[in-house]
Amino acid sequence: MTSPLLSLPGAVEGNGIDAGVAAHYGSFNREQRVLEALDGFVDLSHRDVVRVSGPDRLTWLHSLTTQYFEGLAPDRWTDALILSPQGHVEHAFSGVDDGEAFTAHTEPGAAAALVEFLDRMRFMMRVEVAEVTSELAVTWRPRVSAGSSADEAAYELVPRDRLEAYARAAGQPCGTWAFEALRIARGEPRLGLDTDHRTIPNEVGWIGQADRPGAVHLDKGCYRGQETVARVHTLGRPPRRLTLLHLDGSENRLPRQGADLLHDGRVVGMVGSSARHHELGPIALALVKRNVPIEATLDADDMPASQEVVVDPEVGLHVRPNLR
Repeated sequence: MTSPLLSLPGAVEGNGIDAGVAAHYGSFNREQRVLEALDGFVDLSHRDVVRVSGPDRLTWLHSLTTQYFEGLAPDRWTDALILSPQGHVEHAFSGVDDGEAFTAHTEPGAAAALVEFLDRMRFMMRVEVAEVTSELAVTWRPRVSAGSSADEAAYELVPRDRLEAYARAAGQPCGTWAFEALRIARGEPRLGLDTDHRTIPNEVGWIGQADRPGAVHLDKGCYRGQETVARVHTLGRPPRRLTLLHLDGSENRLPRQGADLLHDGRVVGMVGSSARHHELGPIALALVKRNVPIEATLDADDMPASQEVVVDPEVGLHVRPNLR
């Protein structure tokens, strides 16, 4: 779905999965600085939107997903995953409840499969599931106060017929290239770009911590795939780890998404999304085998890359119980 905000001055449309919205409005470096200054907004109206309504919606979502939905307060954004029975991530979404319905956004093109899965799981529950991408657009604004808590989201859902009016009031428009560069620098993965069909939540930092809510809540009842998540969290050492790559900037290109990541000529992982950061230079996220030394220089699509830890290779061992 093409955004009407592509008519704004300087707008250049993105491509691939981020087609339909602006990649930038003339200077993605300046736009990064605008967002870091807690100003401006990003048009993410190409993302899919799903609504779950009905009196049983929160109890039902609590039983199906990795997140704690029971008693979820209105207007509080939360992230959630749906896993396979083996614990692999199949769906990821972020949403908010308004007291009558839970509305969430997911990757472009992912809503149909998510709605199909949820519909199959309704059984006798009083819930309704629908894709509402044609009604609601997703936008993102940086947090506007230094005192904002970690679980406050910067996403907003805007009626599509009011998107242009929203843009006039929201300040400087910033494109997805700026948004992605800052996301990658924060070490936040995107499903399908920085993950594959084997990804478990422990590998990519989706497990909640005491000071940082995540997409996986560890203090809740049973859900599909929970055994894998709990076992790896308790015993530690997931098979792979998300890492931030600092790429050699001598070539005027970024690595191909999905390219093999090499160490001494041997495949040790997969390159995910990449961007040009206004301070860090070219960066990328990658899934790397746990036993690859953190200090090793890797080959990312024929470009040397150093590593910065995002997910500790020993993650989980810090909470390992005394089994003696």
